[in-house]
Amino acid sequence: MTNVNLRNVGKSAKRVALWFEWDPPDWQEILTYFRGSELQNYFTKILEDDLKAIIKPQYVDQIPKAAKGTVGSILDRKDETKTQAIVCQQLDLTHLKERNVEDLSGGELQRFACAVVCIQKADIFMFDEPSSYLDVKQRLKAAITIRSLINPDRYIIVVEHDLSVLDYLSDFICCLYGVPSAYGVVTMPFSVREGINIFLDGYVPTENLRFRDASLVFKVAETANEEEVKKMCMYKYPGMKKKMGEFELAIVAGEFTDSEIMVMLGENGEVPVLNVSYKPQKISPKSTGSVRQLLHEKIRDAYTHPQFVTDVMKPLQIENIIDQEVQTLSGGELQRVALALCLGKPADVYLIDEPSAYLDSEQRLMAARVVKRFILHAKKTAFVVEHDFIMATYLADRVIVFDGVPSKNTVANSPQTLLAGMNKFLSQLEITFRRDPNNYRPRINKLNSIKDVEQKKSGNYFFLDD
Repeated sequence: MTNVNLRNVGKSAKRVALWFEWDPPDWQEILTYFRGSELQNYFTKILEDDLKAIIKPQYVDQIPKAAKGTVGSILDRKDETKTQAIVCQQLDLTHLKERNVEDLSGGELQRFACAVVCIQKADIFMFDEPSSYLDVKQRLKAAITIRSLINPDRYIIVVEHDLSVLDYLSDFICCLYGVPSAYGVVTMPFSVREGINIFLDGYVPTENLRFRDASLVFKVAETANEEEVKKMCMYKYPGMKKKMGEFELAIVAGEFTDSEIMVMLGENGEVPVLNVSYKPQKISPKSTGSVRQLLHEKIRDAYTHPQFVTDVMKPLQIENIIDQEVQTLSGGELQRVALALCLGKPADVYLIDEPSAYLDSEQRLMAARVVKRFILHAKKTAFVVEHDFIMATYLADRVIVFDGVPSKNTVANSPQTLLAGMNKFLSQLEITFRRDPNNYRPRINKLNSIKDVEQKKSGNYFFLDD
């Protein structure tokens, strides 16, 4: 069972309720209300105190504060199912066993947290955003690992905002809607395709209820052909090589234009991190004042400019949190503020690392629209690293595909059209995508399904049109 939803409408509260941490209303009333449904058995077991629940937390970057020691020592202590070796192999953790938890990167922490949950015995497994910080390949491996837990005696609940992963991972989907920080409503379970489409449509047919004015549609912009790109060319860069310790990066010569977004596609690795504005992957708030004070200090001229307010501030709903203390913001709120700060700085090139992290599905599409509109109006160039495949597809004018071995040697290819670049990238991962006929969103084909086999044979790993 997977949840797809808006931020702050009760996902965590729902998890707490399912994990029997709340004092419920009269039990007899609950059991009577859910008589004949799967939930009757579930609540009966809760009443008998017969359920053990484990949660993979949302904010994995907080784990080093609570877990001390090496990856291997902690996994050894938690391994109740004797499946540690298999899970570590699936999640690419075997080579990290001697490393201290505090030295892990965001993606490594995510995989470690998933592994800790997967090797324990429990009746209820809950995963809160298991794809954050992971690249596309790692996201699918995490999804496969979570699905390996499926058992008739277990409940597996996932909160996820990457719709591609959600599609691949789920058997049933519940949508959550409501007013952020006020109230939330959970729908009945739907099939995977139906559940995602209900969320994107903003309409629940079984309840004849519309919770969003407009549907979310993933239409990909027409990409200029190669001839047009050459005519528009504004900047060129030469081929180059850079060595940092044992890591070597080779860059193939290429070019980019203004009003263009380049999405960089590749696997995660550990790389030491013109006039450039940069939005980092990890956001650690240092400001002790309010959001308004931070904006005034960093982008004084931009954040009150009418065009910037229309293109960036309003769509990102910064006004709703402008008087909150920066230190009290949630991950999604911090992400929106960081994006506004990045775009508000005068620059020729904008580097944006994972703008979708901690944002819900609707906010991700809105953030993508904000970046596209800003880059178009400002006549600047953006280089974006994004692992949410749907958002990457929506954002990209062209793509730069990275080949090689993460953390060892990598080649950054010259920019390609969206179709050619996505085909090259997906062929490396041996993953095929099709497009949903209703809202055009890319959908991952199940491994070795008829569609998967057909597309691999024809070399079409990615389609712009059905």
